[in-house]
Amino acid sequence: MADKKLAGNPKQTIFKAVANNGLLDRRLLLKSGLTFVAASVTANMANASNANSKSAKKIDPANPPWMHTPGAPFSNYGKPSVHEEDVVRYPAANSQVDGNGSSWTPLHELEGMITPNGLHFERHHNGVPQIDPAEHRLLIHGLVKQASFFTVEDLLRYPMHSQICFLECGGNSNAGFNKRPVGASAGYFHGLVSCSEWTGVPLSVLLNEVGVDNKDHWLIAEGADAFAMNISIPMEKAMDDAILAFYQNGERLRPENGYPMRLILPGWEGVMNVKWLRRLTVAESPVMARNETARYTELLPSGKANMFSMEMEAKSLITSPSSGMHLQQKGLYQITGLAWSGSGKVSKVEVSADGGESWAEAELQSPVLEKCFTRFRIPWQWDGSESVLKSRVTDESGYRQPERSELISQRGRHGFFHYNAIVSWAVDSEGYVTHIYDDEDNDNGTGIDADWD
Repeated sequence: MADKKLAGNPKQTIFKAVANNGLLDRRLLLKSGLTFVAASVTANMANASNANSKSAKKIDPANPPWMHTPGAPFSNYGKPSVHEEDVVRYPAANSQVDGNGSSWTPLHELEGMITPNGLHFERHHNGVPQIDPAEHRLLIHGLVKQASFFTVEDLLRYPMHSQICFLECGGNSNAGFNKRPVGASAGYFHGLVSCSEWTGVPLSVLLNEVGVDNKDHWLIAEGADAFAMNISIPMEKAMDDAILAFYQNGERLRPENGYPMRLILPGWEGVMNVKWLRRLTVAESPVMARNETARYTELLPSGKANMFSMEMEAKSLITSPSSGMHLQQKGLYQITGLAWSGSGKVSKVEVSADGGESWAEAELQSPVLEKCFTRFRIPWQWDGSESVLKSRVTDESGYRQPERSELISQRGRHGFFHYNAIVSWAVDSEGYVTHIYDDEDNDNGTGIDADWD
C-alpha cells in the first residue's frame, strides 16, 4: 500500500505545549480553529500541486472542465466517488474453508463515529446466506409459557427502538499478542470493530410476550446460516438492552450484516450478536457450544480458563497519524482516533507523543454515548524529531486501558481474544509512521498465528 501523506503547517507556528514533544491544549482546535484549518489547507494545496504537477498544468483551478458539461444522471442507489475506490474493507478468507473468514473496516480512512454500512466489518463461518424474508421465521420456545413463531412482516409492525453502539469481534487486534509488531494499516489490524445506529424491536418485548419469568435462565440464539451459529446469552442481558435489529444506519440490514434480522447486544463481543437469527431457546443453562468452549475461552497464566468474558473492555486507537502514513514536513498536525467501552461512556482519552512519559487530555467529539465510538482529537506541533504516539482511554467505570506489557502479564500468551492494550505508533525523523512495541517483547519471535474462527 502506498504511503499516506499528511500535510503540516509550513509556517511553523509555535504554540504552548501541555505535554512533552509538542502536544498542545485540546481547546486549541476550538479557539484557533480557523488558523489551524487555514494552515492545513495551504499545505494541502501546495502538496497537491507538487504531487500532481502534470495534471495541475492541464487544469485551471479557476475554470475546471467539470463546470462546462452536464453531470452524471440520477442513480437509484448512491455509490462512493471513483476517487475513493481504495477506501474498502480488507478481506481475509480462511483458505481451508470457503465462506469462513473476515474483513476489516478501514478505520484509518474514516472520520466521525458512524461506520458506513458497506464498510462495516464482516465475520462469517460458512458464507452469507441469501434469505427470502417472506419465508424466514423466528421461533421463540423452550422454558416459556407460549412458544411462538414470528414472521418478518409480524415483527416489522412492532414499535421500534434505535441505539448507536459499536460492535467488535472478540478476536479484534489479537495480532498484538505476536512477538513482532504488525506492519498493517490501523484499520487492517484493529478494524474488526465498527459503529452503527441499529433499529429494531427490544428483545424484552418479545420475551415478555411469550412468557419468560425466570431471570436466571439463559437464552440460546441460533442463526440461519449453514454454520448454524448458536451461542448462550444470560437472560439478564437479553431483558436489558438487547435489540432484534432490522435496520442499520436507517436502511434494512445488508445480507453480510444479518438480513433480514439479527441480535444486537450493546457492548458485548461480536460472536454473541447472532446474524440471520432464526431461533431463541430459553433454557436453564448455557448450551456450551463450540464458540463458548473451544473458542472464546481464555487460558490464563494460572492455568485456569476464563469463560463467558462477554463484555468488551475499554479501548482506544489513534487512526491518524498511524502505521503506513507519512508526515511530509514539520508543523502542526491533528492527532485523531477512536475510543469505546462495553461498560458505558468514555470519560477521557489521553494522548502521549513521547512513548508514555507524559500525557495530555484530548478533546472528545460530541455526542459521547455509552457503548459507542467516541472520536477524540488533539493538536500536535511536530518538530521533526523521532516520536512515539499513544492513546489511552478511561471509561466511566474508572477502568483505564492497559499498556501491552501489563495486559500480557495479566493474561499470558495462551489467550487469543479481548486484546485491548495501548497501541504505539513510531514517527521517524523523516515522518514515516510504523507500529512498534515500546516494551522489551520485540524479540523477533514467530508470534502466534491469526485465526478468528
